[in-house]
Amino acid sequence: MQNTTVVKCGGNAAVDPLAICEDIAAMTHEGDRIALVHGGSADIENLAHRMNVPTRRLTSPDGVSARHTDAATLEVVHLALAGLAKPRLVAALVDRGVSAVGLTGLDGGLLRARRKSAHRAIVDGRKVLVRDDHSGRVTEVNTALLHTLLDAGSVPVISPPALAEDGRPVNTDADRAAAAVAGALRAETLVLLTGAPGVLADPADESSVLPVCAVPPTGAPPHVGGGMGLKLIAAREALLGGARRVLIADGRRPDPVRAALAGHATEIVIADEPAATDTTDRPATAGEEARR
Repeated sequence: MQNTTVVKCGGNAAVDPLAICEDIAAMTHEGDRIALVHGGSADIENLAHRMNVPTRRLTSPDGVSARHTDAATLEVVHLALAGLAKPRLVAALVDRGVSAVGLTGLDGGLLRARRKSAHRAIVDGRKVLVRDDHSGRVTEVNTALLHTLLDAGSVPVISPPALAEDGRPVNTDADRAAAAVAGALRAETLVLLTGAPGVLADPADESSVLPVCAVPPTGAPPHVGGGMGLKLIAAREALLGGARRVLIADGRRPDPVRAALAGHATEIVIADEPAATDTTDRPATAGEEARR
């Protein structure tokens, strides 16, 4: 089977989506198989402001921060990703001669998720359970749909939301969605592009980028500053799920994907864990789920 690269385009305003699309287009024309997963934090924040929807983040006891998705925010997320961020990326790829197909996790049941019943968070110094959070974790990826598109030479452009077990949409972190896609596809490489040159030992010093970052097989990641906590959790999930390699790299530079693949990135590895073949946490493919 031909190798696949999964690229996650960060929603940080500093990330250059057009440079990413230029790079993906060039690689696709050379015969590479690429799936693009995207977020849209800047679009979400801007649209929420225009719609007068307040936004907030939840910080877990281990210091990892995530968006609080109440019912109104879920609507904003869907509108911003499917209506703003995705058309921009698809149009840029098509303009560069690429057959790009935009999909949310709802289309074709692409991403199935388990709804979180509660979210543990620190609020005003106290540990609390937040129960109005419409988010979930991806548990199944429709790889048959993705392979159909990839085999046809198309680039799937994927974003949340996902479809929960109750048949309703839930938000899911885009980095972790990319990890689920990369694991399910057994991707050669997952490239997480962000507004930094990689994982930084000091979030305030870009010269402190680490060539390699080891994350434990369970528990809190070693770095949580600068929004890196969820990216490291996603990287771990991708590796444990079946992806061969994960890179966190700079999405602000020219040729960001090829630069990352050439070594301008932080490679994420599992600390003291030969678990690249451990697939117990890998989201099931549609075929596997049907056999259960």
